[in-house]
Amino acid sequence: MITGQLKSKIDKLWEEFWIGGIANPLTVIEQITFLMYARLLDMNETSDEKRSQRTGKSFNRRFNDQQQHLRWSNLVHIESADKLMATVKDELFPYFKNSAAGVEGSLFAEFMKDAQLMVQKPSLLVKAVEMVNDLPLDKSDTKGDLYEYLLSKLTTAGINGQFRTPRHIIRAMIDMMDPQATDRICDPACGTAGFLSTTYEFMLEKYSSAEGTIRSSVTDDKGETLEQVLYTGDLLGEHRKHIDTDMFHGFDFDATMLRIAAMNLVMHGVAEPDIHYQDTLSQRFKERFPQEAEQGFDLILANPPFKGSLDEGDVSPDILKKVKTKKTELLFIALILRMLKLGGRAAVIVPDGVLFGSSKAHQQLRAELLDNNQLEGILSLPSGVFKPYAGVSTAIIFFTKGGRTDNVWFYDLAADGFSLDDKRTPLKGENSNDLPDAIAKWKQYMAGRLASDAGRPTSDEFSDKTQKAFIVSADDIRANKYDLSINRYKEVVYQQEEYEDPKDILKRLKELENEILSDLDELEGML
Repeated sequence: MITGQLKSKIDKLWEEFWIGGIANPLTVIEQITFLMYARLLDMNETSDEKRSQRTGKSFNRRFNDQQQHLRWSNLVHIESADKLMATVKDELFPYFKNSAAGVEGSLFAEFMKDAQLMVQKPSLLVKAVEMVNDLPLDKSDTKGDLYEYLLSKLTTAGINGQFRTPRHIIRAMIDMMDPQATDRICDPACGTAGFLSTTYEFMLEKYSSAEGTIRSSVTDDKGETLEQVLYTGDLLGEHRKHIDTDMFHGFDFDATMLRIAAMNLVMHGVAEPDIHYQDTLSQRFKERFPQEAEQGFDLILANPPFKGSLDEGDVSPDILKKVKTKKTELLFIALILRMLKLGGRAAVIVPDGVLFGSSKAHQQLRAELLDNNQLEGILSLPSGVFKPYAGVSTAIIFFTKGGRTDNVWFYDLAADGFSLDDKRTPLKGENSNDLPDAIAKWKQYMAGRLASDAGRPTSDEFSDKTQKAFIVSADDIRANKYDLSINRYKEVVYQQEEYEDPKDILKRLKELENEILSDLDELEGML
């Protein structure tokens, strides 16, 4: 949780970039990321120096003797704006591109080769450095929320259809999938790594004891006292190294997104996230990352781009064998099936067209999910969830690789806690948010399935198709050409309305008219 005071600092920093002529939100975040990265490098270098002094052990320096003036602690004391601009542009950024020293250097080196300083005004750079220096990057419980607030200012979709998935939708998907500490998790089109960073927060919360859960009070900008909860993840124990080095994997072919994704994960506390520049639909993905491209993951969470440029000739042939199409939303489902281990699970946001499209490719993919895998659930989302980026209707599909499908669970989500217009204003009151109910019903359904598999009888609570949550048999779906749209199966109950006889209504109108005329006659007689 970040306070109103910290939000005001970020808003002010954002405003300075806007005034300085940088209006593209993605560019602003990228430039702030560069400055945060420079500061974090120096903070970690200082930390290692202190540790080295205590232990007497040497370490791999990020800055050699000739590069000491590039450390953040020295940059902030450059008094001349022109000198600061020259040092950052001509020395710091080339250092970013060429340096691979230390953990952070190796993590970011892949994305820094085309890094450019877009700030043109020395005065803007001075203000930006001052403000980034004032941010609490030394507080682990604040850094992730701070960067998340920065990302919340992304309000336009990228040229390839990327946009920031609302955090509450991501969290609902993660709650429903319930990741384990041993999982290898991937987002094949990670964007800003929202799924991965939120999963890390979930893991800390899930694996924190009562003693490892620290509660404190903070005051917001309205003077109200709010409870702040810090989860330490003290129960992770032996899994900590796996979480820091091999749990989180992300790929994207937008270098700017990758820089932001890597910083997002580092700010949340992941020591060495595995983030790479790669078009995962490309045949080169399997060549460069053979272990990740095929049966590499236990869990995949994704909101793949629904549109965008696609080099059909470069798409991996084995993906095209599953589904011959140019539509990226279909190709990504086939890709995810290939990337999952047998028994691996996925939760993926798709446009509604994937559920009911009549083309051969659409039906072929749905048949693959239903007949050769376990298609477990469809969560239908209201059309305004992704505003102001897009108004397209979407759904979340849940599936497991391998096995068979007996029934598919559906949920008709009418409200997600926010208005469904471009403003997306938080709502309160009854029926304003179906997500908690959807999560509870999903867990109830999955628990029932486990009980059934164990030979214990289960209740028939999801047979009523007039409710928000219900199940449909795989045979019924096959009979409907594998149509997965919720409206195909949801039963609407129409209540019979009783209306008064029109003759009685006319009779009353005439009586009323006569009373009016009588009153008018009486009024006229008084004149």
